[in-house]
Parts: sequence; C-alpha cells; structure tokens
Amino acid sequence: KKMIPGTFRNIIFLKHTMNSRIGKNVQILRLINYGRGMAQASQDSKEGWLSKLLVRRIEPTKEPHSRMLSDKDIIYELQTHNVKPDSRNNYLTNYENTVRLIESRKQELNTELVGSWTVEVGDMDQILNLWKHTGGFAGIDKANKLLANDKDYLKLEADRGSWLRSRHLQYLLSFSYWPQIALRKGDNIYEIRSYSLKPGTMIEWGNNWARAINYRRNNAEAFAGFFSQVGRLYNVHHIWCYKDLHSRKETRESAWRLPGWDECVAYTVPLIREMLLPVILYTKPNFTYYIVNLFFLSFFILF
Repeated sequence: KKMIPGTFRNIIFLKHTMNSRIGKNVQILRLINYGRGMAQASQDSKEGWLSKLLVRRIEPTKEPHSRMLSDKDIIYELQTHNVKPDSRNNYLTNYENTVRLIESRKQELNTELVGSWTVEVGDMDQILNLWKHTGGFAGIDKANKLLANDKDYLKLEADRGSWLRSRHLQYLLSFSYWPQIALRKGDNIYEIRSYSLKPGTMIEWGNNWARAINYRRNNAEAFAGFFSQVGRLYNVHHIWCYKDLHSRKETRESAWRLPGWDECVAYTVPLIREMLLPVILYTKPNFTYYIVNLFFLSFFILF
C-alpha cells in the first residue's frame, strides 16, 4: 500500500506508520470499560458551546504557551503501553485492579481515569490510558508520593511491567477552545489524530484551530483536544467522535464543503512535521468490568 502525499482529505487504513515526513497511520481501538469517568468530566465546566463561538486571537508574548492556550488547572496523563502479544489478558486484569485501587483513593489522589483503549488496527498490542489530575503538577506530585508508599499499587505496577515491551508517558493540557469532555450516548467510534508540530508553531496552530473548530460543530464530533506539556513536546492530540465509519466519512466531507475550512487546513499543514491517525472503535467487550451508571462500550475506559 502506498501513501497519498500532500492531502488530508482521504485516509488510507494502514497497519504501520509510514516512514515519511508526514506519516499517516490509522489504528482501530477497542474501549476497555472500567467504570465511570467522562460523565463526571462533563460537570467540570458550566460553559456552553455558545461561549466558545467567539474566537480570540492569541498573539505571541513572553507568557508560556500553556497559559495562552489552556485555561484550566487540570493535567491529563496519556500512557502508551506496548503489551507483549501473549500477555494482553493478564495486562487488562491487572489494569482493572489498578483502576479500582486508584478509584478507592480518589478523594486524596484527585485522579480519575478518563479513558483506556486497545488498538484494533495498527499496533495491535498497544493500549492507551488517559487520566485526569486536578490541582496541577502539585497535585500530580502529591498523588505520586502517595502511590509510591502503597504496597498494593507497587505490586500491581511490578507485575504489569513484566507484560510490557515498552511504555511512554505524556502530560497534556486541554485546549481552551475545545468543548469540555463529555460522555456520548450510544455506540460510537473515536478517532485520535496526533500531530507533531514544528517548534515555535503552537500559538499559530491555536489561532487557526480556534477558528477551524467552528466548522466541526454540526454533528458535535469534536470530543477533546490536547497539547503536550511534559514528555514528547510539540505534540497535539485531537479526538473526534462519530457514530460509525460511514458517519465519519459524511461528516468530514461536509466540513470540506463549508467555505473557510479548506483555508484553515492550508494554514496548518505547513506547521506539521508528522501526523499519525488512529481510529478508536467503541464496541462491546468480551470481558466484564464493573460499571457505574454506564453502559458497555468496548474501548474507552470511563469512570
């Protein structure tokens, strides 16, 4: 299979990331449901979509980019775990127990799981976990110290390490112009588009996407938008929600028919060094996890 260069309109579903300046990779992910999460996230803000329609231009200043692009004292932690092919079930059971342990100490840790995915197309032995920390990095420091003295947590972490090939962690902030994370009803697919930007272009990216996001509101497909703070820098992650692949196709094509969307894409393409496109698939799981006020969806861990 060969890549179609220079276009973002058509996506080829590939199993591996291409070695190119702008690699395109689509991964199908399966939701692991450990409990409740995004329903709580929807209560984090009383702001409606209308308040986000007024676009403010962010001018370069001496302020850190994070202050200009994010207005919340909430840090997101994105874990990428590459699991040994014969250890997936052991890993999933272990991580379910880890989620339950952290949930039992939620009040003191100020940490909750937003979502967890297994990759269905692409690196099929990869699992992504997204956590939300309140209280900024001071809150993360406190939580890490508490967990470092929890024997049960340390045992789970040690066991989990034996089932992994590698792992990577990023701390992220959410873009202020994206909607608040909220649980969607029904079975949906979620597409994560990850971008590696050229250094120094984050503000320009924010200015363009503060306008572009308004072209993607018709079907409420905008789910979450993050940029990296610690870990692999100059990374952006956009998460989109669709009913199914056909709905995804129609929604994206309708955006291209709106005057102005093509200009936003044209302005942002030169800012990108590399682009990866995983698709997250919500389906019913083959295993049972405890659910609190949620229905079974198969790849995004909610609690």
